[in-house]
Amino acid sequence: MTTFLEPGAALLDIPDLPDCGRMYREIGVRLRAAMKEKGVDALVLLGNGNVVYATGASWPLLDAGLSHVERPVAIVLSDDEHPHLYMPFREGAAWESELPADHVHGPLYLEFDEGVEHFAKVLADLVPSGATVAVDEMTGAMRNARGLFPGGPPMDAALVVGPAKLVKTRDQISCIRKACRITEEAVVEVQRSLVPGVRQIDLSALFVRRAFELGATANMLEAIWQVMPDSRAEGTWTTTGDLALPLLTTERALAKGDVLWTDVSITYEGYCSDFGRTWVVGQEPTARQQDQYMKWREILGAVLGVIKAGATSGDLARAAIAANGGRKPWLPHFYLGHSIGTNAAEMPMIGTDLGQEFDDNFVFSAGMVLVLEPVVWEDGTGGYRSEEIVVITEDGYTPITDYPYAPYGAGI
Repeated sequence: MTTFLEPGAALLDIPDLPDCGRMYREIGVRLRAAMKEKGVDALVLLGNGNVVYATGASWPLLDAGLSHVERPVAIVLSDDEHPHLYMPFREGAAWESELPADHVHGPLYLEFDEGVEHFAKVLADLVPSGATVAVDEMTGAMRNARGLFPGGPPMDAALVVGPAKLVKTRDQISCIRKACRITEEAVVEVQRSLVPGVRQIDLSALFVRRAFELGATANMLEAIWQVMPDSRAEGTWTTTGDLALPLLTTERALAKGDVLWTDVSITYEGYCSDFGRTWVVGQEPTARQQDQYMKWREILGAVLGVIKAGATSGDLARAAIAANGGRKPWLPHFYLGHSIGTNAAEMPMIGTDLGQEFDDNFVFSAGMVLVLEPVVWEDGTGGYRSEEIVVITEDGYTPITDYPYAPYGAGI
C-alpha cells in the first residue's frame, strides 16, 4: 500500500458500496436546483456521461458511444422528480428500480432527419411552448431542424450540469473509489505480465478481462501503455513541439528498458476510475530516473500541501510550478489536474489554456474530487508521470488511490 499519500484530514464517511437509490434522489434534487437557479425548464441531454449522471442509467459504451447512432437520451423537467430516459436497450440497467415505467422509453435516433421529426413531437408533449430549454449536444440533424425549440435557441446545458456535478455525494465518491479499487486490482495482474516481448494489446486484453471479472460496468477508454521516447526529437511530432500523450495502443512488442506511461479508466455504476503510473520494462529504473520520480513526489507533495476547501486552481498550479523550479510540470495540451465522475475528466481542468484568471477564480469546495497528474521530463530518461485521486475536505484531502509506485521508490 502507498504510504506517501497521507490524508490531510480525517477519513470521510464513504460507504464501501453506494446506495444507488439515495444517490439518484440526491443528484435529482441538486440538478433541479441548478435548473431553477439558471431559469431552465427542461434539459435535453445527449452526452453519455450527462445521461448517466441525471438518470442513473448504466451505459456500457460511454466514450466509445460518442460515435454510435444508438445512445441514451434524457429529458429532465424542472417540475418532475424523475427524468425521462430513452434507451436503445434495457437489459441489466441499474435505473430500472428507480425510474417509473412511464419515464422509460425506446430509443431516439437524433442523427437522422426522421428521428428528429419524431423527437420534436416527443418534446412538444413534455415541454410547454415557450419554455426555456438547455441542450448539451446538438447533432447535425437537430441543427438543421426547424421549430425543434419553439421557445428560441436552447441554452448550453453545461451551465446547469457542470455546477451540479462539481461536488460529489458520498455515494458518488463510493462509486469512484470502487471503480479505482477494481482498476488497481486488475492492474496488479497487468504489471506482473510486463516483460520484454509482451505486446501493448496483450496488456489491454488482460486488463479488460480482469476488470470485468471484478465488476467493471464499462471500459471507459482504450487503455494506454505508451512507450515514451528518450528525447522529444525522437518522439511523435506535435504542433506544440512537446511530448505526445496519449497515443493509441498497438501490437508493438515491448523491449527491455522501455519506459511506459500508463493511463486506463473503467466505470462502476457509471462512475469512472483514472489510473496512471510509470513503469519500466524488464529492469530497474536508473539513478537519473529515480531522481525524476523524487522530483514528481516533491511536486505532488507541494500541491497536496495547499489542497483544502477554499483553495483555488491557481493555488495548486503555483505550488506545482514553484516545486518544479518555475516551470509548468504538465504537458501544454493537458493539465495539472481535473475532476472525475461520470466522465473520466470533468471540470475543473487545472492549468489549461483557459488561463490564470480562470484558475484563480475557481474555488474548491469540500466534496470535490480531483485527479492530480503532474509530469516530470528531461531528455534522455523517458520521464515520469503518475495520477493520484483525492477528495477535498474542509482542511485538507482524503486519498482514494492506493497503488504503489513500483518499480520506482525502492529503498525510500
